[in-house]
Amino acid sequence: MEIALIISALGLGFASGFHCIGMCGPIALSLGLTKKQATNFYLQNLTYQFGRIVTYSILGGLLGIIGQGFEMAGFQQYLTIGVGILLIVMAVFSFGGKDFASKIPFLTSSLLKVKLNLSKLLQKADYRSRFATGLLNGLLPCGMVYMALTASLAASGIWQSSLFMAIFGLGTLPFMFAVVLLGNLMTTAFRIKILKFIPIMMIILGSLFILRGMELGIPYVSPKSEAMKVIHNNSTDHQEGNHESCH
Repeated sequence: MEIALIISALGLGFASGFHCIGMCGPIALSLGLTKKQATNFYLQNLTYQFGRIVTYSILGGLLGIIGQGFEMAGFQQYLTIGVGILLIVMAVFSFGGKDFASKIPFLTSSLLKVKLNLSKLLQKADYRSRFATGLLNGLLPCGMVYMALTASLAASGIWQSSLFMAIFGLGTLPFMFAVVLLGNLMTTAFRIKILKFIPIMMIILGSLFILRGMELGIPYVSPKSEAMKVIHNNSTDHQEGNHESCH
């Protein structure tokens, strides 16, 4: 996977971590974890977080099928630019501190079902329940996750998109882990301020995807595709051959 995509995945995860503090934080706080047994506390917390990352990776792999199809059809460049534009559109709808996913009507019923199952799992305290809680948490409608999934299409492959989402999940880990550690020390006012900053970061990342798709030859930011490199090399070899034949 390209360095630019890895940085994008971590950047999205980093921004989503702040977002998750406000949106998914209450679920993490409902786990009922206590520090009486420190080892058990950290392991249960990590088990829950690992469940989320597994769900993100599976969803990324599924989206990767579409990305791979675009690459095989030779439309990867246009897909990457489209992903960048879509990220910017999503970011615009996220201004005001609201998650744009909450504005999608058909998600309401699915959200209710997931929450019902989550409420049952939260009553249990074993590792299996913590992992299952994380898995379901990863299915909750979330604008930031949808942004990451959209971006994972640009990875152009099943395992690449899955890896992209795994890195994204790792990017959210420090903040979600900290939520359980710090509890309610993060005030509502602080969360609102963070949420206002996120759309700006998304616009920046969306712009980077557009630049990447334009293949301007800028190292790491907008590198030439392999196909373009081959065409350029063939053209150079052809010109050199003509130059030698003139002599």
